[in-house]
Amino acid sequence: MQDIVSKTDLRAEMLGRRAAMPPETRAAAARPIRDALLSLPEVEMAGTIAAYVSIGDEPDTRSLLFALWKRGTYVLLPRLLADGDLDWASYEGPDSLVPGARGCPEPSEPPRGPGAIAGADVVLTPAVAVDRTGVRLGRGGGSYDRALARVGPAILTVALLYDGELVESLPSEPHDQRVRAAVTPSSGLVRLG
Repeated sequence: MQDIVSKTDLRAEMLGRRAAMPPETRAAAARPIRDALLSLPEVEMAGTIAAYVSIGDEPDTRSLLFALWKRGTYVLLPRLLADGDLDWASYEGPDSLVPGARGCPEPSEPPRGPGAIAGADVVLTPAVAVDRTGVRLGRGGGSYDRALARVGPAILTVALLYDGELVESLPSEPHDQRVRAAVTPSSGLVRLG
């Protein structure tokens, strides 16, 4: 129970930092994150990338999604299911997004099932913080832990973060799924583990 309290406190602290970040700082972070990912060999060669549409104070993914789609990458985006799991559907450009569960933008294309993430060559995940061993602190719903459990061990999983959110250590629980890398505006891609 100690880790749960610690994770809750850490999540609140990290989200508070994001909320206090000036909008222009958040906006400026999107380009170096996008550029670092687009130049990554695994991303350049990927046929399918599972990603997400950023919401609120998260590092912006919209220009990244558009760039991937324009260069012909098949992009899967999540659709939140009633039980908190994630279904996946294809991204067909910015006009294909509709309001989904809890107001989160999601693709209007037909769902491909929760297992569709297993076919991705690269998986991009949201996170509030990540540590140097790949422990990922999310928003606390467990949706991405379930989704990442379906991803094979050789697949690159990357959390998108602001500077200061890649930390030395985070508490973890048995169900937590680790990511293999993180990308920040200043450091670019950092491999973890």
